[in-house]
Parts: sequence; C-alpha cells; structure tokens
Amino acid sequence: VQLVESGGGLVQAGGSVRLSCAASGNIISISVSGWYRQAPGKQRELVALITSGGKTNYADFVKGRFTISRDNRKNTVHLQMNSLEPEDTAVYSCYLDQVLTMGGYEYNHWGPGTQVTVSS
Repeated sequence: VQLVESGGGLVQAGGSVRLSCAASGNIISISVSGWYRQAPGKQRELVALITSGGKTNYADFVKGRFTISRDNRKNTVHLQMNSLEPEDTAVYSCYLDQVLTMGGYEYNHWGPGTQVTVSS
C-alpha cells in the first residue's frame, strides 16, 4: 500500500487548507482512515479519523474547525482545515488501518507527511 499526500503549504492565520491522501496498491477496502500531526519538539497526535461507514472522531483541539471526509471508491481521504491558527503548524500525515488488499489485511500505514505552516 502506498500513500501520497498533497495540499500542504503556507497559509495565514484564519485561512484554510485542504489536505488530500490517495492510497494505491490492490486495495479492496479501507476500514479506518485519518490524519495525525507532529509539531516541532512535540509528539505525534491524532487530528481526525473516519471509518468506512463514515463515523468520525476528532481531537478536542479541532473545535469544529476541521472536517474529515473520504471517498471509498477512490481510496482517498481529505482534511478540510479552516480558521487555522499558528498552533496548527505541523507535519500532517495520512494514516490507514485495517486495509484489505488482494494479499490480505494490512495495518498501520503512514504517509510521508506534508508540512502545513500557519503564519501569524
């Protein structure tokens, strides 16, 4: 399974960014998709998760600013981030779990990460 992320960059505080992650590799289904982030000097933390059935889970710091979505047919997951704050500056990584492929189930796949920098 390969993950390719896109959409990061530099944005001013209060602005918006949309991250996308596309998975490939003989995938039949993906149970859990999501995003984590890691800021300099801090541990990686959960941002949001979404199941194949559309159930979502957000970190408290999201506070209604971010929306996670996915397209099961295209094996993509997106993160729409609005009202960004400098504290949201981090490397954002796509995450997949319980991926059913032609070779069986695979677990804990991570994308390489995409930098999001929010200037004040």
